Amino acid sequence: MLNLNPDQFILKPVFATIHCEPTWQWKKRDKTFPNYGVFYVWSGEGTLVLNGKPYDVQKGHCFLFKHGEVISATHKPQNPLVITYIHFDVTETPQMIPTAHRVFANPINFESLLTRYVRLLLVKTFGMEIEAKLILKQLMIHLLREAEEQVEERANASDSLLEIVRGMANYIQQHPGEQHSIESLAARAHLSPRYFSRMFKQIMGHTVKTYIVRSRIERAEHLLQYAGLTVTETACVLGYSDVHFFSRQFKKYTGKNPSEIR
Repeated sequence: MLNLNPDQFILKPVFATIHCEPTWQWKKRDKTFPNYGVFYVWSGEGTLVLNGKPYDVQKGHCFLFKHGEVISATHKPQNPLVITYIHFDVTETPQMIPTAHRVFANPINFESLLTRYVRLLLVKTFGMEIEAKLILKQLMIHLLREAEEQVEERANASDSLLEIVRGMANYIQQHPGEQHSIESLAARAHLSPRYFSRMFKQIMGHTVKTYIVRSRIERAEHLLQYAGLTVTETACVLGYSDVHFFSRQFKKYTGKNPSEIR
């Protein structure tokens, strides 16, 4: 909504900060959402369903509702929600609309703007409408900025993960004789075994176990051809206790017996 001027925002007399009663719920209605709305959670726990998708919400969660959306919500009576909601509309079609849901890591500035907005509309002081529209514009900027920062964080996390997985692949290649396992490699990478296994295959194109075997066979080819080791010695160096199993695995990956390479 960066293309909109503050005077293109239309204030609606639907706004409040409320401490929800234990029996509170937002029931799904026949009519869809009529305009735009900001829904911010100050505290408590609950579930909000937006167009059929459920979100578990707590402090820092914020939604931007749009025309035609279907919404319902409940909360935990023992930990009721405290929320602020405001409705508004615009005179022109906006560009760069903030995404429907985000979680603020540092919500202080956003909360300050929300509080100021509600107070302005309640007290109706001089210049209230102009200032409220300016605040709405600022709120949209905060939502867009938060979304952009989250994209950057995901990109940085993705780069970091790529570096971690490639580093572990290099570790396997440099230590082909070690008795690697998914668990030990995942622990070294500070990742869960399941997640490490999945991301390794996605990034390297092979499962962890396949990559370990391929690295051993590649090193075996080098040792047999250039280091002058026997088949038995090569198998031992690469952690194989059964030379016959080594020979079968070698042939499976190269199409040749190890004795042919030597």
